[in-house]
Amino acid sequence: MSTDGESKPESSAKVDRRQFIGSTAVAASAMFIRPGLVWGSAANSAIRVGLLGSGGRGTEDATNLIEAGNARVVALADLFPDQLEKARAVFDKVQQEKGYGAIDAAQIFSGPDAFQKIAASQEVDAIVIATPPYFHPQHLEAVVAAGKHVYVEKPVAVDVPGAKKVIEIGKRAEGKLSLDVGFQIRDCPPFVEMVKRIHNGAIGKIVCGEAHYLAGYIKTQDRQFKSPAERRLRNWVYDRALSGDIIVEQNIHAIDICNWILQGHPLKASAAGGRAGRPDGDGDAYGNYNVIFQYADGVDVTFSSTQFAKGFWDVTERFFGTKGTSQSPYAGPLGIWGEEPWQYSAAPPPDKSGAFSVTGSFSDNLALADPEKKKNFLESITSGKFHNQAAQGAESAMTCILARMAAYSGHEVTWEQMLKSHEVWDPKLDLTKLV
Repeated sequence: MSTDGESKPESSAKVDRRQFIGSTAVAASAMFIRPGLVWGSAANSAIRVGLLGSGGRGTEDATNLIEAGNARVVALADLFPDQLEKARAVFDKVQQEKGYGAIDAAQIFSGPDAFQKIAASQEVDAIVIATPPYFHPQHLEAVVAAGKHVYVEKPVAVDVPGAKKVIEIGKRAEGKLSLDVGFQIRDCPPFVEMVKRIHNGAIGKIVCGEAHYLAGYIKTQDRQFKSPAERRLRNWVYDRALSGDIIVEQNIHAIDICNWILQGHPLKASAAGGRAGRPDGDGDAYGNYNVIFQYADGVDVTFSSTQFAKGFWDVTERFFGTKGTSQSPYAGPLGIWGEEPWQYSAAPPPDKSGAFSVTGSFSDNLALADPEKKKNFLESITSGKFHNQAAQGAESAMTCILARMAAYSGHEVTWEQMLKSHEVWDPKLDLTKLV
C-alpha cells in the first residue's frame, strides 16, 4: 500500500491552474490553450500527479506518466514509510533528469489516513491508486470527492458490493473528471488493431474461445514483521480478502480481453481451482483456476491459470470463428489467421523462460501498452475530453468474481445470481494498530 507526493507551484497561480486543468468544458469557438503557454515552464505545465500506493506497480504507473511527457510526480502516500522512501528516491532521480526538483517532504504522507491527506492536497491534479485492491472503492471515492482525476489500478473491487460502489462513484465523476482503470492492453496498438478487425468480421462468427494466464510464483517479502497484520499487508497479493484472489487480481487482464473481444460479459460460469502447487505459508489465495464461461450466442470460453509455474510463463487469448482464428499472447505471434489474415510483426521473438514481470513491464507485444495508456489518460485531462472507465472496470471485476464464486461453491453461477451477492470481503485489519 503506497502513496506519493510532489512539488508545489507558486500560490498565486494555484487556483487558476487547477481550474484550467480541471475545467469540464471549453467553448466550441475558443482555442484550447496548453498550460505551458500560460505558466511558461515545463514544470508548471506538467500535470501534477500523486501516487497512492508506492509499491512496484504504482511506481511503474507513475513513472510511465512522467515518461509520457506531460506529468510530474509531486506527492506520495503509503501506509509504510519505508515504501515511501524507496519510491521517493526513484522519482527524484527520474525527475531530476527532466529538470524537475525533488518531491517536497510536506507532500509525502504515511499511515492509515494517508489516502485522505493526498486526496485533499492542493498540490495535486491527478492521483494514481495502486493500493491493495480491497481498498480501491474507498480510496477511489475519496479521490473523486476531492475533485481529482484518477487512474485506479485493476481490479476496481474484490466483491460485488464494492464493484457496484465503483459504478456509482463513476456516475459522480461523469463529465467532470477523467477516471481511468488500469487495463492498459486496451490501448496497446497491436491488440487494438486485432480487436478492431475481429469486430469488423475478420474471423467471422465467433464460435468459441480459450485463454490462459500461466504465471510463476511471486516472491514473498521475507523479513521480520511487527505483526501478522503487517505480513498480510506487505504480501497482500497472496491474501484473498486484500487481493480478491489470483483470478480477480492477476488473471483479470486476460478475462478483460475476452470481454472486450466479445463485447460483453458472460452469462454464467462453472469453475474449479485450489491451492495445490503453492508453497505453504503464503496466504490463502488459490494457485490455479479452470473455468468455463458462457457468453451470449452460446459462445463458450475456457480459461485456465496458475501462479506457481517454474521457468515458464504464458498469457494468451484465442478465438475461433467461421472465417479464421485470432491469437493475442503477451509474447509471440499475435494476429489473425484464415480468410483475412493479419499478423503483428514488430515484436521481438518471445522468451518465456525468464521471470514473469510482476510490475507489468513487458518488452514484447505489450511494449506500447503502458506508454499509450498513460498518454491517453493525460490527453483526456488536458483536452477536457474526460474518460470514464468505472463501469467497464467493474464489469471485468465482476466477471472474475463470477468465476471465483463458481470455483468456491463447486457449482455453476449465473450473472444474475452473482449480481445479487451481498457478501462483503473484509480482511478485518485495524490499520491504526500498525503505527
